[in-house]
This record gives sequence, C-alpha cells and structure tokens, in this order.
Amino acid sequence: MTDQRFIIEMGMGNDLYGQDMTKAAASAIEDAIRHSSIPMFEALNISHDEMRVQVTVGVPDPAATDTEALKANLPRGRATVTAVQGGLSITNPDSGNVTTIATAAVEAFLPKQA
Repeated sequence: MTDQRFIIEMGMGNDLYGQDMTKAAASAIEDAIRHSSIPMFEALNISHDEMRVQVTVGVPDPAATDTEALKANLPRGRATVTAVQGGLSITNPDSGNVTTIATAAVEAFLPKQA
C-alpha cells in the first residue's frame, strides 16, 4: 500500500539575534502545527502511529540545523525532518544584528484507507 498525503501545513519562524538555524526552524514548525487538530483519528479509530510525518525546513544554513532535535519535538507520528537551503538572513544596518528566518512544510501521510 502507498501512503496518501492528507494534510500539509506551512509556517514561518525566526531567531532574532542568535543566527540559530534550529531555533528558527523549531519556531517555523510550531507555527505550522499550532492550530492543527485532526479529529479523524478518533472518529476512524486510527492510531497516530500509523501517520508518517514529513517535515521540510528551509534555512540559510541547512548543515547548522539539528534535524534530530527538531524531530524529537514533534508530537505524533513517525517523523522525518529534512533541512534544505532556504529562508533568509537579514542584517540590521544600524546594529549589525542578524535575524534568521526559516520556513517549514509539515506533511502528514496515512496508508490509503479502504
């Protein structure tokens, strides 16, 4: 059986001063899932363990992103987290402080239901 995507949520997050890719990505993931509630699991008697969660975060420096830490913070499902080139780094011309901006796509998949 192949999986079928049943939800995609998108979010944006940032780290205002530390240029911390993981912190910005975590904020983006939280933004993406903050308002999600999926009552179908109870309604259809489906275990959350059947759900595969695929997270893609866009950050300026993917290699500096702790995807395992991000994965550990996801509340449900069998998750994978991938960091790709994206997001933004914005430098304040007055102070030199750099703001890191990340984007996230959180996709959830289930086996096709009969």
